[in-house]
Amino acid sequence: MARRISSQGKVTISVDEYSSNPTQAFTHYNINQSRFQPPHVHMVEPLPYDAPKPVGHTRFVCVSDTHSRTDGIQMPFGDVLLHTGDFTELGLPSEVKKFNDWLGNLPYEFKVVIAGNHELTFDKDFMAELIKQDYYRFPSVTKLKTEDFDDVQSVLTNCVYLQDSEVTIKGFRIYGTPWTPWFNGWGFNLPRGQSLLDKWNQIPEDVDILMTHGPPLGFRDWVPKELQRVGYGIMTDGYTTFINSSTCTVSFQPTNPPFIFDLPNPGNS
Repeated sequence: MARRISSQGKVTISVDEYSSNPTQAFTHYNINQSRFQPPHVHMVEPLPYDAPKPVGHTRFVCVSDTHSRTDGIQMPFGDVLLHTGDFTELGLPSEVKKFNDWLGNLPYEFKVVIAGNHELTFDKDFMAELIKQDYYRFPSVTKLKTEDFDDVQSVLTNCVYLQDSEVTIKGFRIYGTPWTPWFNGWGFNLPRGQSLLDKWNQIPEDVDILMTHGPPLGFRDWVPKELQRVGYGIMTDGYTTFINSSTCTVSFQPTNPPFIFDLPNPGNS
């Protein structure tokens, strides 16, 4: 959570006083201010797969958290695939290759991918610390030689991989970033507050699609107690649409189908 400060016409972002306590932040902004409730926000019904794509539009397909369980997932028609991380269980090179092979068999014209906290080998700083440890929290990962994962991103030959970077596809600016608040010491974890804000401040203005591995406060980051993990679904505040497309459930079952959405082509390109 951050707050905006206007200084001589320029908007800057500073760390919010509740950044270190998301529950307290949610209570303050939702319970006290109703910021995450109607009429400020509302749920969005998913677009049916058989809905005709309007002329002059691009259809995007959103999927996430497949965790090497892509067999049997019904992938709908679309132009651009967006996968927002956790495509493996541990980021093992064999898992990455399997995922890349799956991507290669999909018919989308473009495929854009970011890492998630489970792509351990994609986080170089994490791996450098992991191999120094004298215990084996991730035995199969710790046993890897540096040359096995040093350039693991290059295995992804069937997509555009984004890591704090952007790409323009069909006129749309797409930025991808993998970072999430620290949670049990996985990959791409950073402390809440300034460390994460420094990453968010790298996001350029005028981005059309922002791909992250975690949602902002109050937007599909809460779930019923019986689920305890993923806030699968779509919300909007009238300006931005927030999509949590987690495929796997808390028990790692790939039961949540992908989402689709259509955007008008910039300048009808």
